[in-house]
Formats: sequence, structure tokens, C-alpha cells
Amino acid sequence: MTFCGQLFDTNFVSVDVHDKVSVAIESMEAQQCKHLPVLEGNIFLGMIAEDDLLDADVEEEIINLKRFFINAFVRSTDYFMLALKVRSKFNIDCIPVLNEKNELEGLVGIEKMLDQISNVTGISDPGSMLVLEVNRFDYALGEINRLVESNDANIMHLNTVQDPVSEQMQIILRINKEEISDIVSTFQRHEYQVLYYYGEETYSNSLQDNLDHLINYLNI
Repeated sequence: MTFCGQLFDTNFVSVDVHDKVSVAIESMEAQQCKHLPVLEGNIFLGMIAEDDLLDADVEEEIINLKRFFINAFVRSTDYFMLALKVRSKFNIDCIPVLNEKNELEGLVGIEKMLDQISNVTGISDPGSMLVLEVNRFDYALGEINRLVESNDANIMHLNTVQDPVSEQMQIILRINKEEISDIVSTFQRHEYQVLYYYGEETYSNSLQDNLDHLINYLNI
């Protein structure tokens, strides 16, 4: 299990609450970022956005922009998925990680979060991927697992995404078998809609076969 305290970068730029707005803008330009943590000493007060700084007087102290501070953070003991939730909620490009004293220990960037998503979903592991769509009332994990296992394969990761309007559910499967065509056929026979898949296939491509025959004929 990966915690936020294992991911943060200590090489970050922050601004003091008594710095001028011009200092924060210069720091953002140097770091090419849209948000900076605001500190008083080492105590985290919030994140300040570039747009709010650009609308302010450059000689003004950042403390006067306190109403714009974004109270977004995670604790070092939080599971990393909480950082993703905070990132989505506040739309900031890095997540502050605080200790129990509200001191800023570091920042978790988007790249680190994406790396962890890749690890959790097993996207870089050997195997194949399959995306199904069913009505949410027809979702049956036991049946899906049985159909995969009937092809001498196993589900390594499963995620679902539900459309609140159509009540359709997308099921994303990571399977430990590279050859995917038999599994696709099995789901289609059981009236699952297969939206997407990748992996090795043994399906015969009739267009390619015809082209190969023509080339062989011309070579004769």
C-alpha cells in the first residue's frame, strides 16, 4: 500500500504569507506552475492560484489575498488515492502533504500520481484489457469472472464506471492472458457489449488474407 508520505517531493517552491504578490508571480513563472503553497513559517495556510495573483496589486502582501487561499491538502499517512480525489476536487497541479502539526512536508505532483495509478491498475503488467458495457442492473461480477475463467484466464484488476444518465456501466478488465479473441467471443455470445480490447488476437482478417493471396498470385 502506498501512502502520500512515500510520494511527495521535498524540492518545491513556496511563498511566505508576507511576500509580495510580485514574488509569487515570479516564482510561478520560474517553476512553470499554476499554484503555490502559502506558508507562515512552515505552517501551511493554503494554495494560491496564478489567476488570483494576476488580478491583484503586485505590491500587495499575499496575506491580503487570504480569501482566495485553496484549503487543499492530504496527510502523509493518507492513502495516495485521496491525493487524486483532492486533485480532482480543487483542480490544482500539485497536492500539499502535511504532517500532524500542519507543517508542509512536500508536494505530490501529477506525474507521481499517474505512476501510482499505473501500478494499481496493472496497466504495465503483461496481459490484455477488455472494456464491457452493461446495464447497471445486469452487472454480475460472479458471471463475468466465470466467463473469463472459462477461457483459462483470470481477472487481475477490475474497475467500473457508471453513467448516471443512461444507467449503463462500463467494466474495465485487466486479464492475465495475452490472447484475447476467445474471451471477446465468449462475452459477445453472452450478449455483453464489448467496447474496446487490446491484446493478441487469432481472428482471421479476411481483407489481409485476400491481399496476401493477390500478392502470391502476382508473384507467380
